[in-house]
Parts: sequence; structure tokens; C-alpha cells
Amino acid sequence: MTKPSVFIIESLTFEDEKNERFEGKFLSHILKLGGIETQYFYIRTKKEFEEVLNKFYDSEYRYLHISCHGDRKSLALTLDDITHEEFGELTKVFLNKKRLFLSACSATNIHLAEKVIPNSDCNSVIGPSSDIKFDDAAIIWAAFYHLIFKANNRAMKRIDILPTLKTLVKTFDVGMNYYSISKSRESGVKETIIRNKNAV
Repeated sequence: MTKPSVFIIESLTFEDEKNERFEGKFLSHILKLGGIETQYFYIRTKKEFEEVLNKFYDSEYRYLHISCHGDRKSLALTLDDITHEEFGELTKVFLNKKRLFLSACSATNIHLAEKVIPNSDCNSVIGPSSDIKFDDAAIIWAAFYHLIFKANNRAMKRIDILPTLKTLVKTFDVGMNYYSISKSRESGVKETIIRNKNAV
């Protein structure tokens, strides 16, 4: 039985480290304040990422949150890049029936989702649809977890996730992408794009 808890992996640039832009660490403190069990690991290399994934598996946590830089084709660690294809291979044995949250600029897209979800039976991949500032990301994710666990502290369900994401999009004017497992679609992925209709 997995635990409704959040496992956070963070990796930043040296400049980010110098300026203490540790969004993931901030998020871990917020979760603990709310009584949510969490583990936080800071890494710099692909090898460390692989090792920490094993710790995620051992933890039996249900939610993996990754905070790093990224683009439409890869995730960027301090010293290594991981392409979406590599990421799908690295995570395929770790995400079965779990949810992945990505706080990484532009990386949460259909290309990544199609590399992750069908290979692993991951329930969903969720993250911002475009570039996002550190302060916005920290507040948005803290608000997301606060609201979603307030709705149900035992399980995250689509019926709660979608309205929560819509609330965040409307409040913070940032787009969110939600990719979920689909048995009926050839790609194995259902794409839900949430935008602020009132944005100019």
C-alpha cells in the first residue's frame, strides 16, 4: 500500500544555489507545516537522480515532485541534462499507479507525457505549460498541495485535481498541463490543457 505523501527531488544551477532559490526545499517545509509526510533530496547529476529514484521507490510514497530547469525536450540538472526519452526510461519502473508533478519550465508537455505514462502506467503528469518564475512556482505548488490535501488527504482524484488546477490558473494567471493515463487512446495519454480565459 502506497502512502499519500510527497517525495521532492530538486536540482538547480550554481547561480540559483548561490541565490538560495530552493523552491523544492520551501515546498517541503510548507507540506510539513500542513502535517503532510514528505522527503526532500537535492541532487546535481543524473547518477544521483537514479540513486534517489530508488529511495523514492523504497519510501512507498505516491507522489513524486521534481523541481528543476527544463525545456520542451529535456530536464536540466545542475551538471547533466536528461532528455524526455531518457527520463521515460529512468522512471518507468518507479511511477506505476503514481503521480508525477514537474516544476520545470516548459518541460510538462505531450512529448514528455508520452514517454512517461504508457511505459510506467503513471496515473498523471502535471506541471506548468510555459516558463514560470521561482516565486510564482513556490506559491502555486504550495497552494496546490494545500488545497488538494484539504479536499482529500488520503488520495488525489481527477474530480479534485481539475478544479484545483483551474483555481490556480485563474488566481495566478499561469497555464497548467494535465496528462493522465488513457486506455482508450492510441497514445495511452489524455491531454487536458488549462488556461485562464480572462487573460489578455
